[in-house]
Amino acid sequence: MHFLDQVTLVGKRVTLEPLTEAHHDALVSAAADGELWKLWYTTVASPDDMRAYIATALDLRQKQSALPFVIRDNRTGHIVGSTRYMNVDGLNRRVEIGSTWHAASAQRTGINREAKLLLLTHAFETLYCIAVEFRTHWLNHQSRNAIAALGAKQDGVLRNHQRLADGSFRDTVVFSIIESEWPAVKNHLRHGLER
Repeated sequence: MHFLDQVTLVGKRVTLEPLTEAHHDALVSAAADGELWKLWYTTVASPDDMRAYIATALDLRQKQSALPFVIRDNRTGHIVGSTRYMNVDGLNRRVEIGSTWHAASAQRTGINREAKLLLLTHAFETLYCIAVEFRTHWLNHQSRNAIAALGAKQDGVLRNHQRLADGSFRDTVVFSIIESEWPAVKNHLRHGLER
């Protein structure tokens, strides 16, 4: 048995399904809602690049270094984005939750919060992770605020961490939730979803 086996995670508002090639058109549609590929501080595949995005994600899954999902809005049945476990360290029982993006119409609706609750619950209560990381661009204030609002703590900033497609450098902000913090974070997320 692998550290990460494919799984479907079901909540009241969202379902996280393992990514497949069959999700191509739905992901193109979701990314088009807000033309997300035009955001300079994050990476969302354009319609022309979506097949390569999916192929790369599936290759990483095959190598056991990622577990990519699509995010389905249970109310409408539509795919509204994607997320994944990545930078998987099964030996040390650590994962990162990342490569997350949502259609513009799905943002600030509670979808992200419930998706993160599902992923964190699975990570801490099924995979028995000791820590779950989140990373984002220093200048992506919306993402930084959303990660902090989950209850993650900022670990630090990796300066000039990555070179972006336009040649600029990304400073990466690293956040994490550790095993001992999980019960309080779980209560916080559940309370937020009930409001």
